[in-house]
Amino acid sequence: MAALFAEGYKTDFPYWWEEAPPLASADLLPSSIDVAIVGGGYTGLAAALTLARLGRTVAVLEANLIGSGASTRNGGLISGGLKVPEKDLHRKYGKEAADAIVRSTVDSFFGLEDFIRDEGIECDYVRCGRFTPAWVPGHFRALGAKASHLARLTGLPTRMVPRERQREAIGSDHYYGGMIVDASGSLHPAKYLKGLADLARASGARLIDNAGVTGIDRSKGGFSLHTRKGEVFARDVLVATNGYSMNGRGESAFPWLARRLIPVGSYMIATEPLDPALIRSLFPDRRTISDTKRVLNYFRASPDGTRVLWGGRASFSNISAHEAAPTLHRYMTNAFPELKDVRITHAWTGNVAFSFDFMPHIGEHDGVHFAAGCQGSGVAMATWLGRHVARKIGGDLDRPFALDLAEFPTKPFYDGRPWFLPAVGNWYRLADTIERRLA
Repeated sequence: MAALFAEGYKTDFPYWWEEAPPLASADLLPSSIDVAIVGGGYTGLAAALTLARLGRTVAVLEANLIGSGASTRNGGLISGGLKVPEKDLHRKYGKEAADAIVRSTVDSFFGLEDFIRDEGIECDYVRCGRFTPAWVPGHFRALGAKASHLARLTGLPTRMVPRERQREAIGSDHYYGGMIVDASGSLHPAKYLKGLADLARASGARLIDNAGVTGIDRSKGGFSLHTRKGEVFARDVLVATNGYSMNGRGESAFPWLARRLIPVGSYMIATEPLDPALIRSLFPDRRTISDTKRVLNYFRASPDGTRVLWGGRASFSNISAHEAAPTLHRYMTNAFPELKDVRITHAWTGNVAFSFDFMPHIGEHDGVHFAAGCQGSGVAMATWLGRHVARKIGGDLDRPFALDLAEFPTKPFYDGRPWFLPAVGNWYRLADTIERRLA
């Protein structure tokens, strides 16, 4: 096992933190504020920036360091899309509302591109495209059935790559062909977080670290928030905690929201530096990759083109990043056998958040605003939700936002602790294995 880890190996330390660690802040907790935002990730910071530019006084209250959660722990893969088939959306919401939902999710991708460009955020962003390799032949056929539709939605090309030409898209024979989608990109997630934080602070927002919110109480004209640094009164409150809406002790500042979100651990590893020629052979055109397994893998080259960054659902139980690292290494070498002797320098984990209806949401409950449920595709969507919920709070929306949905479902007896995940995850793994063996 020791040979798997490089000298200086770091666990629970994202590779991204080498260049852009989470941020400490000297800002002081105010006694009162127009808007208090709970959560210092992409959603909270995008909302803080938007509200500050609308003239509101804003404080972001983060339980740890600013950006220490999923916003600096993800893979930096960018796309706009939904986990719900459009026919199901049409059935539930009607064609007009469903089309608006789909359009909004696609716009989240282009909105992020515009935002990064317009604000001059240096975060290694590139529209690199994505390759989605098929785990089994049936998945290839399913991808082909929707490729032209994706092209119409995004206005950018998609194309199918059969197995015999697969090495044009990925340096591996592990899959059964796949689909290239041009409407996708990659960035350095921690640099993007820092850019957001710098913009929010420059616009007047206060960023308060180590100020975990332990309770939100209605008060005359607003809310009293109890934090680990004291109390603050706010006229409006936005909870933007997503996959961290409940802590490990079962505590939540907003239990109503925690009951509607399923936190799922996602794990990543980074390899030691490799020959750039090897990286080019594994990742032609440097596209990001996310496969079609139920228990998916997602992977890419590092922005400097020297490492493989590999992520996936290595476990549905509460294990450490170090414990998950060998599993991810095995998944990686199944696809890329030439990496079997390559060692790991970093291993880390972070929570994504799924909703029971697999939809992103903004809304309001008992006067408290929320934005959550990015379904594991949060870089573009979290920013999109944060900007729009902020405009709703600030009275700046000229039309209803498509993801401000009337219903945000939960399940009976669910309290925010997903006790069922190991059983569900094991079933998904078994289904993946059986499907592959029958391929």
